[in-house]
Amino acid sequence: MKIENTTAQMRKGILEFCILSLISNRDLYSSEILEALKKGKMLVVEGTVYPLLTRLKNEDLLNYRWEESTSGPPRKYYSITPKGVLFLEELQKAWNELNKAVKTITQTQNKTQ
Repeated sequence: MKIENTTAQMRKGILEFCILSLISNRDLYSSEILEALKKGKMLVVEGTVYPLLTRLKNEDLLNYRWEESTSGPPRKYYSITPKGVLFLEELQKAWNELNKAVKTITQTQNKTQ
Protein backbone atom coordinates (compact mmCIF):
# COMPACT_ATOMS: atom_id res chain seq x y z
CA MET A 1 0.00 0.00 0.00
CA LYS A 2 1.36 3.41 -0.95
CA ILE A 3 1.20 6.25 1.58
CA GLU A 4 0.46 8.73 -1.24
CA ASN A 5 -2.85 7.00 -2.02
CA THR A 6 -3.97 7.03 1.60
CA THR A 7 -2.91 10.64 2.05
CA ALA A 8 -4.80 11.66 -1.10
CA GLN A 9 -7.96 9.96 0.16
CA MET A 10 -7.64 11.74 3.51
CA ARG A 11 -7.32 15.11 1.75
CA LYS A 12 -10.33 14.43 -0.48
CA GLY A 13 -12.40 13.61 2.58
CA ILE A 14 -11.83 17.01 4.16
CA LEU A 15 -11.68 19.16 1.02
CA GLU A 16 -15.34 20.18 1.26
CA PHE A 17 -14.77 21.32 4.85
CA CYS A 18 -11.70 23.33 3.84
CA ILE A 19 -13.44 25.02 0.89
CA LEU A 20 -16.48 26.02 2.92
CA SER A 21 -14.18 27.33 5.67
CA LEU A 22 -12.24 29.46 3.21
CA ILE A 23 -15.35 30.93 1.60
CA SER A 24 -16.96 31.60 4.99
CA ASN A 25 -14.25 34.21 5.64
CA ARG A 26 -14.90 36.18 2.43
CA ASP A 27 -16.17 35.73 -1.11
CA LEU A 28 -13.54 34.05 -3.28
CA TYR A 29 -13.11 33.14 -6.92
CA SER A 30 -11.85 29.73 -7.94
CA SER A 31 -8.21 30.73 -8.47
CA GLU A 32 -8.08 32.18 -4.95
CA ILE A 33 -9.58 28.98 -3.56
CA LEU A 34 -7.01 26.84 -5.39
CA GLU A 35 -4.18 29.10 -4.25
CA ALA A 36 -5.29 28.96 -0.60
CA LEU A 37 -5.62 25.17 -0.72
CA LYS A 38 -2.17 24.79 -2.25
CA LYS A 39 -0.70 27.23 0.27
CA GLY A 40 -2.25 25.08 3.01
CA LYS A 41 -0.54 22.00 1.51
CA MET A 42 -3.82 20.46 0.34
CA LEU A 43 -2.23 19.77 -3.09
CA VAL A 44 -5.37 19.75 -5.22
CA VAL A 45 -5.97 20.15 -8.93
CA GLU A 46 -8.60 22.18 -10.76
CA GLY A 47 -10.31 19.01 -11.91
CA THR A 48 -11.11 18.18 -8.29
CA VAL A 49 -12.16 21.64 -7.09
CA TYR A 50 -14.47 22.79 -9.91
CA PRO A 51 -16.87 19.82 -9.70
CA LEU A 52 -16.92 20.16 -5.91
CA LEU A 53 -17.79 23.87 -6.17
CA THR A 54 -20.62 23.00 -8.56
CA ARG A 55 -21.93 20.31 -6.22
CA LEU A 56 -21.81 22.66 -3.22
CA LYS A 57 -23.69 25.27 -5.26
CA ASN A 58 -26.28 22.71 -6.39
CA GLU A 59 -26.79 21.69 -2.75
CA ASP A 60 -27.46 25.37 -1.89
CA LEU A 61 -24.38 25.58 0.32
CA LEU A 62 -22.73 28.16 -1.96
CA ASN A 63 -23.88 30.93 -4.29
CA TYR A 64 -21.88 32.70 -6.94
CA ARG A 65 -21.93 35.98 -8.78
CA TRP A 66 -20.06 37.17 -11.85
CA GLU A 67 -17.80 40.18 -11.46
CA GLU A 68 -15.90 42.02 -14.16
CA SER A 69 -12.13 41.82 -13.95
CA THR A 70 -9.64 44.49 -14.96
CA SER A 71 -7.19 41.79 -16.04
CA GLY A 72 -9.14 39.31 -18.13
CA PRO A 73 -12.54 37.67 -18.31
CA PRO A 74 -15.23 38.07 -15.64
CA ARG A 75 -14.67 36.11 -12.43
CA LYS A 76 -17.13 33.87 -10.64
CA TYR A 77 -17.06 34.76 -6.94
CA TYR A 78 -18.39 32.18 -4.50
CA SER A 79 -20.12 33.03 -1.23
CA ILE A 80 -21.51 30.80 1.49
CA THR A 81 -25.28 30.58 1.97
CA PRO A 82 -27.08 30.46 5.33
CA LYS A 83 -27.57 26.72 4.72
CA GLY A 84 -23.83 26.49 4.01
CA VAL A 85 -23.00 28.22 7.30
CA LEU A 86 -25.11 25.70 9.22
CA PHE A 87 -23.53 22.81 7.32
CA LEU A 88 -20.05 24.21 8.01
CA GLU A 89 -20.86 24.40 11.72
CA GLU A 90 -21.87 20.72 11.65
CA LEU A 91 -18.69 19.82 9.76
CA GLN A 92 -16.65 21.70 12.37
CA LYS A 93 -18.29 19.72 15.18
CA ALA A 94 -17.73 16.44 13.32
CA TRP A 95 -14.09 17.39 12.64
CA ASN A 96 -13.50 18.24 16.32
CA GLU A 97 -14.96 14.89 17.43
CA LEU A 98 -13.02 12.94 14.82
CA ASN A 99 -9.79 14.76 15.59
CA LYS A 100 -10.24 14.09 19.31
CA ALA A 101 -10.97 10.41 18.67
CA VAL A 102 -7.92 9.98 16.44
CA LYS A 103 -5.67 11.72 18.97
CA THR A 104 -7.03 9.53 21.76
CA ILE A 105 -6.48 6.35 19.76
CA THR A 106 -3.06 7.24 18.40
CA GLN A 107 -1.76 8.58 21.71
CA THR A 108 -2.97 5.45 23.49
CA GLN A 109 -1.35 3.30 20.81
CA ASN A 110 1.94 5.19 21.10
CA LYS A 111 1.99 4.70 24.89
CA THR A 112 1.52 0.93 24.59
CA GLN A 113 4.37 0.41 22.16
